[in-house]
Amino acid sequence: MTDVTGASADVLHTLFHSDQGGHEQVVLCQDRASGLKAVIAIHSTALGPALGGTRFYPYATEAAAVADALNLARGMSYKNAMAGLDHGGGKAVIIGDPERDKTEELLLAYGRMVASLGGRYVTACDVGTYVADMDVVARECRWTTGRSPENGGAGDSSVLTAFGVYQGMRASAQHLWGDPSLRGRKVGIAGVGKVGHHLVKHLRDEGAEIVITDVRTDVVQRILDQYPAGVTAVADTEALIRVEGLDIYAPCALGGALNDASVPVLTAKVVCGAANNQLAHPGVEKDLADRGILYAPDYVVNAGGVIQVADELHGFDFDRCRAKAAKIFDTTLAIFARAKEDGIPPAAAADRIAEQRMAEARASRTAP
Repeated sequence: MTDVTGASADVLHTLFHSDQGGHEQVVLCQDRASGLKAVIAIHSTALGPALGGTRFYPYATEAAAVADALNLARGMSYKNAMAGLDHGGGKAVIIGDPERDKTEELLLAYGRMVASLGGRYVTACDVGTYVADMDVVARECRWTTGRSPENGGAGDSSVLTAFGVYQGMRASAQHLWGDPSLRGRKVGIAGVGKVGHHLVKHLRDEGAEIVITDVRTDVVQRILDQYPAGVTAVADTEALIRVEGLDIYAPCALGGALNDASVPVLTAKVVCGAANNQLAHPGVEKDLADRGILYAPDYVVNAGGVIQVADELHGFDFDRCRAKAAKIFDTTLAIFARAKEDGIPPAAAADRIAEQRMAEARASRTAP
């Protein structure tokens, strides 16, 4: 079903009428010459300019792309609020296969689209886009982060993303077992690419036992070659979530990993990973809590990357960023404490804290 604009009625209902909506602005972008079709969604600028990455993905439909942009932008508002950043939430998606459709002309056209918003949205890397792509986008748009050091940027943000997830795991261990050490703990990581391979190093350095899987067999083999002891692999995520004696499950690929099929068979006592939007639908967080599984909210623990790209706007300093990302440990513990106090799952507690910060910012703007 569509409305008079031709857009999916479900998408428009989400935007204007549902609790998942409330976005300030959604921009549909097209440049016929380069083939660019993109969606830029700004959820909130209550805390400052919206900040979030650009996803390049072959969506099945344009409506699916819009829906993803809306969902991701909303998540960025909460992530940036919980990270203590003076930024609201936004996200962009480019429709297409990055291996086939990505060109310099398309990225330059995209940069002009972002620049047309005058700084209301600051972009960065996401799935399907990389540092080299942001260097191209930045030629047309000064509101671009995630650039290479040679072009005034901070480079690969996956380093601090992994560090933040590691801090979230330590906080989860502290809350559940009374000790932040992960030595001897069995951790399952689904996805050992950009972020996952850095996470493996943190865990191996501490002496954790690690089980990995990835859809790319060459990536798995590279990890096994690098760590011949303490790391094993299984065929797929279905096998990983059923590994006996798993202490922590870390989804580090695409979203929706926690769903009606996976939660009932999950053996881990903690879920803490880098993937965005891990909860497939509302209610999954309660299913986890009912099974006694501690969930570290994804947008809290994976905020190391956005902390890095936000800092790039002020003159990047790695040590300063690492110190900010280390605070994810304390933030995660505070969420667990709030969840216990309010009698709600940690995901709901994180939402409450983030919403309170955004509400206070909006109130301060309108105060006489």
